[in-house]
Amino acid sequence: MKSASAALISTLNALRPTSDAPLLTAECFTLWLATGTILTYTDLDAPVSLNGFTYLANSVLISGLKYRASCGVNVDSQQVTLFARATDTIGGIPFLQAMQQGLLDGAEIQREKVFFSDWNTPIGSVILFKGRVAQIDWIGRSSAQLTVASDLVLLDVDMPRNVYQADCQHVLFDAQCGLASGTYSSVGAVESGSTANAIVWSAATAAHQQGTIAFTSGANTGANMTIKTARDGLLVLSYPLPYPPAAGDSFVATFGCDRTMATCQARFNNLSRFRGFPFVPPPQIMTGPLSSVTTRGGKGGK
Repeated sequence: MKSASAALISTLNALRPTSDAPLLTAECFTLWLATGTILTYTDLDAPVSLNGFTYLANSVLISGLKYRASCGVNVDSQQVTLFARATDTIGGIPFLQAMQQGLLDGAEIQREKVFFSDWNTPIGSVILFKGRVAQIDWIGRSSAQLTVASDLVLLDVDMPRNVYQADCQHVLFDAQCGLASGTYSSVGAVESGSTANAIVWSAATAAHQQGTIAFTSGANTGANMTIKTARDGLLVLSYPLPYPPAAGDSFVATFGCDRTMATCQARFNNLSRFRGFPFVPPPQIMTGPLSSVTTRGGKGGK
């Protein structure tokens, strides 16, 4: 059952007796990125103001996310096609290039049908589909296709949620970890000799490995990259930057964590929140003569 505002229900009920009554509608799409950025687009030829957001009409076009109703808890998976120009960006990065860098990983996407009394006055909307980006199928020069799974995909999470493993189960700087990223972040600037893959920075240390670097000036403004390896004076990125950095470009570099108990204590002094189990004995395979093994229900023993 779909929910709708009282104004929209009243309007639809008023139109029901008239078979040829005009009905003005448009599709609006909302994307919530894992970074907290919210992107809004519409297939109408004019921007739509709805629920505090402005849905852009001259930007990314989205095709897909059909409405589907069924019984049970099967996860609805659909293919979605996005069309974007070089001028359509996410944080200054071209949209399709940002997808390739993983900015849509874990994003949520929603399709709404919006109803209007006239093209400038939305009455209300109905959510037709809401799900999460499951995978990127392919990326071309002007379009891309991705697979979106409904929110029921969360039911596929392994139970119990916590398992016994040596590494910490928390994500660095999340609520369970309890650390503030700003405490372990430093403002820096690109130094000469840097490339799109490697940033020369005199303050770089091994603690930045598996951390992040976010550019705040220059051609790469808005780019947030993962640091693959780090050592004194050099940060090597997991993926190249969109543009070669220039000396003096500013950024914020944040420590990383390999989720081991030693790193939690030595680097962050946060052992009280460590959620790993490094001292649990590993599974053992029983070895020895078959005569010494007792089995049940078979012919191997009594």
